[in-house]
Amino acid sequence: MAEVRAGRKREKGLTAVLKIENLHKSFGGVSAINDVSMQFAPGSLTAVIGPNGAGKTSFFNLISGAMRPDSGRILFDGENIAGLSAPTIVRRGIGRAFQIASIFSSLTVREAILGAVNAHRRWYARLGRRFPLAEAQAQADEVMELVGLTATADTLSGNLSHGDQKVLDIALALALEPRVLLLDEPTAGMGPEERWQMMETVHQLWERKQMTLIFIEHDMDIVFKFAQTIHVLSYGRVLAEGTAEEVRRNPKVIEAYLGAKYDAEHA
Repeated sequence: MAEVRAGRKREKGLTAVLKIENLHKSFGGVSAINDVSMQFAPGSLTAVIGPNGAGKTSFFNLISGAMRPDSGRILFDGENIAGLSAPTIVRRGIGRAFQIASIFSSLTVREAILGAVNAHRRWYARLGRRFPLAEAQAQADEVMELVGLTATADTLSGNLSHGDQKVLDIALALALEPRVLLLDEPTAGMGPEERWQMMETVHQLWERKQMTLIFIEHDMDIVFKFAQTIHVLSYGRVLAEGTAEEVRRNPKVIEAYLGAKYDAEHA
């Protein structure tokens, strides 16, 4: 218990739980990420936006360990995690849900989440067992309740609607008990009403878990409504950052991404 209290005190005193310093990544001589620096405060809700090819997914790939940076630092709780493997970064406390939902289509919702819980806790002997540990079951039930999947617990994951599959992908990331959660276009492929429902779910999840949440999104109405802070990438560089109002009115962002039409319509 003393260790938990100490950990909470350290986190509370942090100005940034995740800090990116001078990050670089190139592919065949082309810079995908070019001298990017950002900070994310504990418990913050942040959007990363930019045109296609701006480097947003590459940025997430570097943070989550899917790719190694060429240079720069990724500080999580003050420790440089740049270049660590994806499983190691997950165990440190950074989770991710993907643009294309990565689910176990032949398992029920409950079975998929239980599998994630058991794998994260390294209860490998329990994987596939008919009767899960009570602790694992309780955690799976909590995750399903958090994201609103309790009613579909016994539904095959592959039979879920597109929106519910995206929610399940988030649930699988939550089962890994992250302190920082990365959501790569959580509303991709959804209709207007479904997009807003998804972001309401994400916002409620953020409020209840009080985690640091970072999301990539193309729908600017959603970004400006939900994000506390916005970072804008363009050609792999940070173009601008600030509140919704600051980014919305930034001439560089209007020229490179939003366009004069959007600015006029939302004046």
